Amino acid sequence: MGSKNKLRRFRENETFSNVFQPTRDELVNSNFNLKGNWQHEVFKNKNPLVLELGCGKGEYSVALAKKYPNKNFIGIDIKGARFWRGAKTAIEENIPNVAFLRTQIELIDHAFATDEVDEIWITFPDPQIKYKRTKHRMTNATFLNRYKTILKPEGVVNLKTDSEFMHGYTLGLLHGAGHEVLYANHNVYKQEGSPEEVTSIQTFYESQYLEQNKPITYIRFKIK
Repeated sequence: MGSKNKLRRFRENETFSNVFQPTRDELVNSNFNLKGNWQHEVFKNKNPLVLELGCGKGEYSVALAKKYPNKNFIGIDIKGARFWRGAKTAIEENIPNVAFLRTQIELIDHAFATDEVDEIWITFPDPQIKYKRTKHRMTNATFLNRYKTILKPEGVVNLKTDSEFMHGYTLGLLHGAGHEVLYANHNVYKQEGSPEEVTSIQTFYESQYLEQNKPITYIRFKIK
């Protein structure tokens, strides 16, 4: 993507009513006024709040919002030029129950209050295979603790990935730490009974993986 194109998208994001871009200082110093107020201030309802972490272009967030109009969705990514597409689509198609937040995932507990979130989706994260990158894996113990803080007691996390490594790493960590695995599948498109919301929505890259016969894995779990 050219730098001019990026700048244009950044400028356009600033005009979108469904895009929120707090500074790091705002979040860390607890000056972010939407923390604890997303339902009331942004969505104007009390519907369940669902996050997609590392949302990329926002395809999954937008598709979930269309499929579940009685839930509120927030796609989160540090790269605003990417989720510009999802934000623009939501405005063009008048999808009121999806918004986008530009921030780093490690600041997630500064952007949302305790027990504010009902559900989290992590879709096709970078598996960070090298050992020295363990701290960046989005399902490591540190990240799970952050998610637990903002999730309601019965809140769930969904991990959908094409990485067998990420799938295996996460399952091992969940079982080892005593978390509750509600569902796990090594190939959701080949096994009957896979959750419909997992197989009915596909990102652009996911479609490419499927064309290459690459298995898509899925885990649904609760953090204890």
